[in-house]
Amino acid sequence: MEENNKMTAERSLEIISEQIEQSRLTVNKNLSWGLIWWGIWVIVFALLVAWLWEHCGGPVWNWLWAVMWLIGYGGEWFMAEYKRPVPPTFISKTIGQVWGSFGVFIGFIGFVFGLIGCRILPVELVVPDGHVYINITSIISLCFGMASTLTGFILKNRIVQVCGIIAGLGGFWGALHYPWFEQLYVMAAVAFVGLVMPGLVICFKNQK
Repeated sequence: MEENNKMTAERSLEIISEQIEQSRLTVNKNLSWGLIWWGIWVIVFALLVAWLWEHCGGPVWNWLWAVMWLIGYGGEWFMAEYKRPVPPTFISKTIGQVWGSFGVFIGFIGFVFGLIGCRILPVELVVPDGHVYINITSIISLCFGMASTLTGFILKNRIVQVCGIIAGLGGFWGALHYPWFEQLYVMAAVAFVGLVMPGLVICFKNQK
């Protein structure tokens, strides 16, 4: 009886491991279009905001990033209506939680410093002496790199891991060298390396 219970427990663990691995393969296969979709929109809006910032009124145009989020999520919802539904799994939920946490933290940081940049929120509420300089693009790049790298580790996908590390650390270091709208060109490069490039590689592999 004890031996049968041991075999049953081992078989249960095998089934759980097989399901997790199958979930990982499914998410890996479906990952490419999401990466490409978000990467393209980040690049488009980074270049658009950079141009408007330089020629038409300054950093106030950063509020357009909120429009990008609406377009991105709206497009995902629209595409989901025409794709075969995939049941939620431990892997997909975990990845969703990683990127959801990234979105909440970065959204909060962007919102606060957007209010400061537009003089809606007095800078004295953040620092007593009224002087603050935080390179928000460096922070976003680093957080993005962490989220992307964690996604790669969860999926055991080396492409996503490496691209996430390069995009995160490269974007952090690169943005430190630019004080104004030029940072957005760094953000566009981060999106290409961290989102579009791995998405294209995964898409190409899926078609083989």
